[in-house]
Amino acid sequence: MAELIARGVGKNTDCEAILRTVPEVSEVCEQVEESIPHSGAPYATLEDLQQCHALALGSPTRFGNMAAPLKYFLDKTTSEWFSGSLEGKPAGVFTSTSSMHGGQESTLLSMMIPLLHHGMLITGLPYSNSQLLNTQTGGTPYGPSHVSGTDSNAPISDDEKQLCIAFGERLGKLA
Repeated sequence: MAELIARGVGKNTDCEAILRTVPEVSEVCEQVEESIPHSGAPYATLEDLQQCHALALGSPTRFGNMAAPLKYFLDKTTSEWFSGSLEGKPAGVFTSTSSMHGGQESTLLSMMIPLLHHGMLITGLPYSNSQLLNTQTGGTPYGPSHVSGTDSNAPISDDEKQLCIAFGERLGKLA
């Protein structure tokens, strides 16, 4: 989903999407990770937040809420809140669930709350994106979503793909 959103951002000639991830957290104690993950996108830093012109924030759904690693990362953004470094920047959210009724919209809403506290300008997907009316899988006006299936291996549907790209393009235009 992040790569599709980045493709949409890239449709704006003045925009470049930069993908980041957050490290896992441990159930026992704070997990110590290398500064660069073994695979995938680099870990997000507070400096990444300060320097971005817009933010697309994604998380798998965990019981109708964002996953703990993302919450842990956001909980460490107090200095950005005090400095106002995110104020006025456009932001939006996206998620994936294993079932159609797995809490997509509540997860998206929970991810918006810290962004609103930072003074970011929240955007979603307007119904002018016809896929919102037609999708039999994921997709909400709150942001893109994907239904991954109980084994988390269902491919992204055409509607979900188009909504991710449209979301990225919208976010890029706002930036």
